[in-house]
Amino acid sequence: MRLSPSLALLAITLPLAAQTPKALTAEDYSRAESTLGARLNALVFKTTVRPTWLDGHRFWYRNTTPTGTEYVLVDPVKKTRVVTATAPGDTTLPAPTVGVSPDGKLAAFTRANNLWVRDLATKMERQLTTDGIADFGYATDNAGWTKSDRPVLLWSPDSKRIATFQHDARGTSTMYLVSTAVGQPKLEAWKYPMPGDSVIFRISRVIIDVETGTITRLKMPPDAHRSTLCDHVVCRGTEWADVEWYPDGSQLAFVSTSRDHKQANLRVANPTTGEVRDVLEEKVATQFESGFGRVNWRLLPATNEFIWFSERDDWGNLYRYDLATGQLKTQITKGPGPVLELVRIDEKARLLYYIATGREPGRDPYYRHFYRIDFDGKKQELLTPDNGNHDITLSPDGRFFVDTWSTPTTAPTTVLRDVRGRQVLPLETADISRLVAAGWVPPIPFTVKARDGKADLYGLMYRPRSYDSTKSYPVVNYLYPGPQSGSVGTRSFQASRADKQAIAELGFIVVEVDAMGTPMRSKSFHDAYYGNMGDNGLPDQIEMIKQLGRRYSSMNLDKVGIWGHSGGGFAAADGILRYPDFYKVAVAQAGNHDNRTYEDDWGERYHGLLITNADGTTNYDSQANQLLAKNLKGKLLIAHGTMDDNVPPNNTMALADALIKADKDFELIMMPNRRHGFGNEPFMMRRRWDFFVRHLLGAEPPQGYTIGAPRKLVP
Repeated sequence: MRLSPSLALLAITLPLAAQTPKALTAEDYSRAESTLGARLNALVFKTTVRPTWLDGHRFWYRNTTPTGTEYVLVDPVKKTRVVTATAPGDTTLPAPTVGVSPDGKLAAFTRANNLWVRDLATKMERQLTTDGIADFGYATDNAGWTKSDRPVLLWSPDSKRIATFQHDARGTSTMYLVSTAVGQPKLEAWKYPMPGDSVIFRISRVIIDVETGTITRLKMPPDAHRSTLCDHVVCRGTEWADVEWYPDGSQLAFVSTSRDHKQANLRVANPTTGEVRDVLEEKVATQFESGFGRVNWRLLPATNEFIWFSERDDWGNLYRYDLATGQLKTQITKGPGPVLELVRIDEKARLLYYIATGREPGRDPYYRHFYRIDFDGKKQELLTPDNGNHDITLSPDGRFFVDTWSTPTTAPTTVLRDVRGRQVLPLETADISRLVAAGWVPPIPFTVKARDGKADLYGLMYRPRSYDSTKSYPVVNYLYPGPQSGSVGTRSFQASRADKQAIAELGFIVVEVDAMGTPMRSKSFHDAYYGNMGDNGLPDQIEMIKQLGRRYSSMNLDKVGIWGHSGGGFAAADGILRYPDFYKVAVAQAGNHDNRTYEDDWGERYHGLLITNADGTTNYDSQANQLLAKNLKGKLLIAHGTMDDNVPPNNTMALADALIKADKDFELIMMPNRRHGFGNEPFMMRRRWDFFVRHLLGAEPPQGYTIGAPRKLVP
């Protein structure tokens, strides 16, 4: 049968029209951009109180208000709160400066591989060590993935001695990066061990008498460059972890951690003779850590005791031991819910003050609360009663604390409390009226079951402000697998959480959840995929999306994308390669795609020591993304900074090479001269949006749009 000319034309044009994607406009992108922190953070006031202490308990802080800046002076004893136009006087206590002695007279620093001190009054300098050499210098700060010129050391309380080490990098692997430049590029080279290397960083512990320059070497083999808390000996910014002087400076305590993190030994050294005695040894099947955010063991020399942190009963708890014999006296805290940070010890009253999660029934188990308990494990008291996530700042004299609490959907409230938890003064209630007026919507908290059908998982959902439950929305899964943290991040209030709401505004439902394998829950929850980092929590991410899809018919589970940065970049690529029928689009930024090509401490802590089998395979093969390249079906964008000295860019280049060999289509962005943190640069953010819009939404992004360019943003 012959078609009429009009029907023939229809037969030709309909398929062509169906193949033409709709286009998003600059106004659509502007509306998304209006939800970023650069726009919204300026619309919230009085959300944060950061006290600057004037003495033991008095303090002042700065407020940003709709009309400008104000300063608030607080006296807890007099119960006064006074607003001033200028910051209070010059009696402010200075926070401790790296390398400065407790008496404030000397500053220690490194020069040419040796340790020096500078008299802060006269500016005179004196060299303490002379035998430091390249790759075997004193107090050197290098973990491979991070390095600096700051000295790593601990002054004795009487300012007479310095505990430090010689950092032995001799014979370790070297990392190279080459800058992008007109003409000859510059080569960066530094020591960077990797899993399976026969030689890693070691530290030879020493104690230096500052007055005489005498160096006492501890009588023990060098320790592996490890800590009980983080993948560096420096944690919490500048703190040398796992080292503590006796209050009188008579002895030095420290913890030695094995290369695989499965053994920790508390030891005490004599600073004069270098003799070392073992006090306690703890061995675990996976990896030992001493808390979350803070090393939680403490000395109590006055009573010949010490506090130890352990997860031996599947929860992070505190234990009291005899310092002389190493014998257990009592378990102080008990689960459910882990202790995160031991904040203060009142030895006179025999009380411990600590932050913990998961101990209040019916509340989000990630909400941080402040507690106290006596040394015998009795009389546990909740000091922060409000149902939310608490940020605590304790006064130097330990009599009061500033308590700011909020939730992802509730603006912060700040009060001053005494150490019994009783409210002394209300300080601030956040003003988010302008934020709300600008159309801000909070994320939606949700709870789902994990892969095992038993454990509860907690996450956040972001939907367009114009959300219509009768419409269908592609789903974008943001994730960070940990294992040292999770996807959601803080449970405190934030006006903007990166660009998750912005992506939702473009026509998506964005979801994130803290999967099994992340911290702040039980030990078994955290160790869910120990030795199998290729898991990345993805079975829980997929199960979460499926469960939410059954609750919300507006979620289109045939169009699911995934993205993340760093460990999240590793997991995002892993997701689309390991589950190609579920994830259709992925953006993987700065990913450590094979942890054999990342720093040694990371993989060896969470995946175990590298084992090579007789056939040449290894126990690390299961986590290597390039070995899954043949599975790619969907759309993949991988990106990396060419000068990334945290996760070396050859992680991404190895994946790209494997994809090319497998003849797979993908997109690659190499950001010239960028380090690790390029993910929220306007260019990368816009390319991320474009990729999801084009390949998941089926639309064309606006041409020539630049995030951050001067314009009136569409609310």
